[in-house]
Amino acid sequence: MPSCDVCPLQFCVLIRRGILGPRLVSSSSFPAVYPACSMGNGTSRLYSALAKTLNSSAASQHPEYLVSPDPEQLEPIDPKELLEECRAVLHTRPPRFQRDFVDLRTDCPSSHPPIRVMQWNILAQALGEGKDNFVQCPVEALKWEERKCLILEEILAYQPDILCLQEVDHYFDTFQPLLSRLGYQGTFFPKPWSPCLDVEHNNGPDGCALFFLQNRFKLVNSANIRLTAMTLKTNQVAIAQTLECKESSRQFCIAVTHLKARTGWERFRSAQGCDLLQNLQNITQGAKIPLIVCGDFNAEPTEEVYKHFASSSLNLNSAYKLLSADGQSEPPYTTWKIRTSGECRHTLDYIWYSKHALSVRSALDLLTEEQIGPNRLPSFNYPSDHLSLVCDFSFNEEPDGLL
Repeated sequence: MPSCDVCPLQFCVLIRRGILGPRLVSSSSFPAVYPACSMGNGTSRLYSALAKTLNSSAASQHPEYLVSPDPEQLEPIDPKELLEECRAVLHTRPPRFQRDFVDLRTDCPSSHPPIRVMQWNILAQALGEGKDNFVQCPVEALKWEERKCLILEEILAYQPDILCLQEVDHYFDTFQPLLSRLGYQGTFFPKPWSPCLDVEHNNGPDGCALFFLQNRFKLVNSANIRLTAMTLKTNQVAIAQTLECKESSRQFCIAVTHLKARTGWERFRSAQGCDLLQNLQNITQGAKIPLIVCGDFNAEPTEEVYKHFASSSLNLNSAYKLLSADGQSEPPYTTWKIRTSGECRHTLDYIWYSKHALSVRSALDLLTEEQIGPNRLPSFNYPSDHLSLVCDFSFNEEPDGLL
């Protein structure tokens, strides 16, 4: 329970914004002059019914769940105000570590603002609490009422123009209502058989989510892709959207995916990657439209699926290689956790981009081993077992044969 230096009236504001939930706030927290808030379950009136009915069969039986509903016009939220509210909830947690952007520019400044893209597996709440067995992470660190504030704080701190998320199981009751009021348009595509549904008191299936700022981009087209492997439909998905920059009228495709996890599934991931590349080949009209692909590939750079992307006719490069001394090496890790099976330190997350059409102007550096600490991730000061990746992109000024 937050201490009394957050006033009861502010509690009401936090609840109405969806920041606090019922387990964090009880009726005894309020003096009699402050009535209990009607939305104390942390779920917007517009989305509560939808969130409750999003069960194992909902995604297949109700296609409308796969794209954001058209909500009533909600009052916009000031990002700074929301960030302050998140920090009020997190005031008892240790401070978050500073991560700096590394300037990677090698040419003259672009005539248009860069496009900031964030890639992040945020850790599904049901999996974090019920299945992933983070043996060094205190249970209190995984409480959704506070962990969601850590996630929102990270998003608000880096202010991405485009946000690509995996393991989202609180789309309708948290991310869509809040991010839409920050000016984002969102799309959610759940896994057909999400492991979250095996966890008691789950919040529905997890899946991929893609958000973009409506004041910067116009949606040209959108595709929800259920990935196949060896002609079989799989449990992994992707979202691919063609956007048009309002400043420059330039088009590009942004895609988000989450490939099959676990050792022993390398050939399966390779097939999924080939299927995604084929879909993107069609969507980008044979690489005429510039492309950015974000995802948790669950694959080290030594795997075939990584090599398929690196050698594709789509002419892709991995943005985070540019942080290495030779520009050819991926970071040493993007996820670091301790499970009952032991310590897991891997590079699994990537931001791929069309190197003939786009340039990486800067990239957010990763947390150091010292910052992560001996108990690894997640923790009281970091909400996921995966680190977020953030890059600033600009169009090359004179691309050949591009839309």
